[in-house]
Amino acid sequence: MSNAIVQLLQPEGVLLNCEFTTAGEVIKAIGNKLYEAGFVKSSFVDAAIEREKILPTGLPLGGGINAAIPHTEIEHVIKPALGIATLKSEVNFRNMVSPDEFVPVRLVFLLALEQPKAQIEMLQEVAGVLQNPKLVSDLLEMNSFKEVIEAFEGA
Repeated sequence: MSNAIVQLLQPEGVLLNCEFTTAGEVIKAIGNKLYEAGFVKSSFVDAAIEREKILPTGLPLGGGINAAIPHTEIEHVIKPALGIATLKSEVNFRNMVSPDEFVPVRLVFLLALEQPKAQIEMLQEVAGVLQNPKLVSDLLEMNSFKEVIEAFEGA
């Protein structure tokens, strides 16, 4: 199903069963891994955190596990990548639709894409994943990059 996700998901950017206290910490942790691996510029993390303040990406899902899809402008990206964090406990992201509200999130997809069209397409791919409650809950149980890839391939 999620072929584009499988192609762009980077082992360095997959952080499983993590503990963070803020949305910024989550974005920084994944973003720094993608930076160290050469996918994004040094400006990426700050740009993603700033964008999240103005255009929040917290997404309430129906199944009790909520997600966020932070990303930023294409000029901060060297080559396309996708990172994911699964969180042991919820971290508040501001709601995409109602920015005054907080969404307690346990699954974060960080997009690092260098083409505007690719960004829209990847947001659609991720939205498709998030509409699959079984896959969302399965992802929170994963302990390795290989398991995550297999979950996407099998979805």
